[in-house]
Amino acid sequence: MSTAHEIHLARRPHGFPDAADFTLVERELPEPGPGEAVVVNRAFSVDPYMRGRMNDVPSYVPPFRLNEAMDGRSVGEVAAVGPDVSEVAVGDLVLANLAWRDRGISKAEHLQRVPDVAGVDPRAYLGVLGAPGLTAWVGLLDKASFRPGDAVFVSGAAGAVGSLVGQIAKAKGASRVVGSAGSAEKVAWLTGELGYDAAFNYKDGPVRDQLQKAMPDGLDVYFDNVGADHLEAAIAVANDHARVAACGAIAHYNDTADAPTPGPSNLFQIVKKRLAIQGFIVTDSLDRFAPFLEEVTPWVADGRVRFAETVVDGVDHAVEAFQGLLRGENTGKMLVQVGG
Repeated sequence: MSTAHEIHLARRPHGFPDAADFTLVERELPEPGPGEAVVVNRAFSVDPYMRGRMNDVPSYVPPFRLNEAMDGRSVGEVAAVGPDVSEVAVGDLVLANLAWRDRGISKAEHLQRVPDVAGVDPRAYLGVLGAPGLTAWVGLLDKASFRPGDAVFVSGAAGAVGSLVGQIAKAKGASRVVGSAGSAEKVAWLTGELGYDAAFNYKDGPVRDQLQKAMPDGLDVYFDNVGADHLEAAIAVANDHARVAACGAIAHYNDTADAPTPGPSNLFQIVKKRLAIQGFIVTDSLDRFAPFLEEVTPWVADGRVRFAETVVDGVDHAVEAFQGLLRGENTGKMLVQVGG
């Protein structure tokens, strides 16, 4: 028996999640049964999509259940295994679906050993080499049909996904890459370290005005993480036949029926400009994980691709980390460090 600390969803948030919507629970874990393993987490991910799972509505992923531990990607060490386990051994470092807790029990067949690659920290497989990285790669190359010479705009460019999109676009021959972010520090990071040609703070003025100034010759690809005024601005600045990869719309995630965030007012330009907008969910492209890792892992290992992590210590601060993510307080991947 061992003691686990878990964050449970106590009630479904209305609008922006409140601390009272969650409960920190301590419980005793049983010994692992046949085919099971106990994993002690080192770190876990909190992600924007989790906000949608807190609502009891049909979606592409089931909602979190009330009064049960939430889940998500984690990296940790196997501490014990039950009978008939051959997939992993005690001491293995593994990727699991055991976020929002310091330890948990998983079917061993659902665990993945963390690749041992020189120069790559295991936590990278929660971010730049995990689902966020795959999202950036698939969204830009497959969904937006990126071509060398394209001018690319990325909203939420200082996040886990956006920060990689711009770097891939530059590596693949983009003519210009522009990003939006929420602070002067993030703007400086995009242009000073990640190679963005230009970036702007969306809080400094109307997004459309800033984007037109940054991309006077228009854009060919828009990678959308925000929606709302960013999507409207991209439609306005888009060249004919531009492509949009609609990855997320964080501006709308805390909307309520009585207070929705306004959407674009210029949708007819989609027709006039013959724009292509492709929404996508990364889990539909898991068959692309191997070629993604084959291409991007060497870039991460040798420093050609840079990434950042915003790390919050302790399961008891996981809700604060998630709230900070929704407020845009993170640079790069938001992680909760548990130990190790």
